[in-house]
Amino acid sequence: MIRTPKNILVTGGAGFIGSAFIRYSLSKDSCCEKIVNLDLLTYAADLKNLSSIESDPRYHLAIADICDEEVVESLCKEHGVDTIVHFAAESHVDRSIEGPAAFCRTNIEGTLHLLEVVRRNPSIHFHHVSTDEVYGSLGKEGAFNESSPICPNSPYAASKAASDHLVRAFANTYGISTTISHCSNNYGPCQNGEKLIPLMLSCLIEKRPLPIYGKGENIRDWLYVDDHVEALWTILQKAPKGSVFDIGGGYEASNIEIVHRLIEEYCSLTSQNTEEFTQLIHYVTDRPGHDFRYSIDPAKIQRELGWSPKYDFAKGLKETVQWYLENRRLQGCGV
Repeated sequence: MIRTPKNILVTGGAGFIGSAFIRYSLSKDSCCEKIVNLDLLTYAADLKNLSSIESDPRYHLAIADICDEEVVESLCKEHGVDTIVHFAAESHVDRSIEGPAAFCRTNIEGTLHLLEVVRRNPSIHFHHVSTDEVYGSLGKEGAFNESSPICPNSPYAASKAASDHLVRAFANTYGISTTISHCSNNYGPCQNGEKLIPLMLSCLIEKRPLPIYGKGENIRDWLYVDDHVEALWTILQKAPKGSVFDIGGGYEASNIEIVHRLIEEYCSLTSQNTEEFTQLIHYVTDRPGHDFRYSIDPAKIQRELGWSPKYDFAKGLKETVQWYLENRRLQGCGV
C-alpha cells in the first residue's frame, strides 16, 4: 500500500457521488478516521444523502465555497487533513450550454484555489475526480483510455479538461502529490433529478411524457456509483502520485435502450403494463453539440490496481429503481 488516508477533506460531499463516497468511507472497514465534507450546498446538493452518517463522530460538515482558500486551509489544519478528494463541480451539460461562466468559476477557479492550498501544504495528497467527457466523442468503435487526446465538446467538458490540466501542471511544477480519475456515466441512489435515469423515473411515477434527445441513439458507458467510489478508494491507497486512471462500468447502451430497460424494471417492480409507459416516450430537439458515444477501457486500473466493477447493469438498475420507489425522493423532480 502506497498511502493510508486517515483525515479526508471531501469537496462536494453532499452531491450524488461525493455523498456515496462518504457513506462508503464511513461504513467500510477502512483506515478512515475523519471526513470533512466541504460543500456550498447549491441546487445539486442534498444533505438527506448523508442522513445515515450525519451523527457519526468521524463526520464534520463545513458549508463553504471551494474558492475560499482561507477557509479551506483552515479546515485542513484544524482537522489534520492528509487527503483531499475533489468532487465539487458544476456537472450538468445543459446548464453549461445556458451559462458557461459558472462552470469556469467552480470547475476551473475552484480547482485552482484547492491546489494553491495543497501547494502550501504539500503533505496533503490531492485526488481529482474528472469525467470521460474531457476526451470528446467516439464513433461506433473504439474506447477512451488514459492516453486518449483531450478534446472536450461542451463548456462543461472544457471546464473539467482545464481543471485536469491544472492538476497535472501543479504536480509537475510544484511536486505536489496528485492523482486523477475519469469516470463514465454514474447511476444509483441519490442522483440529482436532472440526470437521465432519475428524470425518467420521475416521469414514470407521474405518468408524464419521457423526453428523449434526438432519436435516443447517443451511447454511454454506465457505472454504478458504489463501484465508482470503491475504485476511488483503490486509487487513493494504491496509485502512484502523478498517475491517471479511467474507471468504466463495462455496460454500453443508447439512451433509448436505457429508457426501455427502466420501463421494464419499473413495471416489473410495480406490476404494471409496459405498453402504457412505452407510449409515453417523447423525442425532443437534440442538445447542441451532443456527443455521440463515450466508452472507457478500464484495462489499466484492472491490471495495475486490481479493481473491476462488482455490479452488472441489471443488478445496479434494479437496486436504483427500488431505492427511488421506496424513498419517493427524486431531487429536482417534485417527487
